[in-house]
Amino acid sequence: MKFVAQRVLCAKLTVNGQPVSEIGRGLVVYFGVRVGDTMQQAKKCAEKIAHLRIFEDENGKMNRSVLDTNGEVLFVSQFTLYGDAAKGNRPSFTEAEHPERAEPLYRAAGDLLCSHGVPVKYGVFGADMKIEQTNDGPVTILYEV
Repeated sequence: MKFVAQRVLCAKLTVNGQPVSEIGRGLVVYFGVRVGDTMQQAKKCAEKIAHLRIFEDENGKMNRSVLDTNGEVLFVSQFTLYGDAAKGNRPSFTEAEHPERAEPLYRAAGDLLCSHGVPVKYGVFGADMKIEQTNDGPVTILYEV
């Protein structure tokens, strides 16, 4: 599994022009599932997202988590995180898990994140989503387990 977490001031997700999810200060997390990934990896990702210290404390140091700041997470499934463009110019997505396996793991990871006390808003799995976000910093973290 792999995720990209971006610290934001706000974010809004729409599908077909209709609002689906919106958050204030927190994280937009783009989440990818690789062929063969497991629930154990989903647990590890949820734990990491909840406790990732990338928000500034009173001294200006990145020492606070989304939990510490009462932030929210916009959790978006993104199979293109496993796009491989090493050969040619058209990415191969053979490492990305098939939707019937990926969706339950994506949903489980989000639910596990909720169980840590983080408010989570979801994207629409497999949909063509439009996301507006105001990055803060910018701060972007890539994590793979």
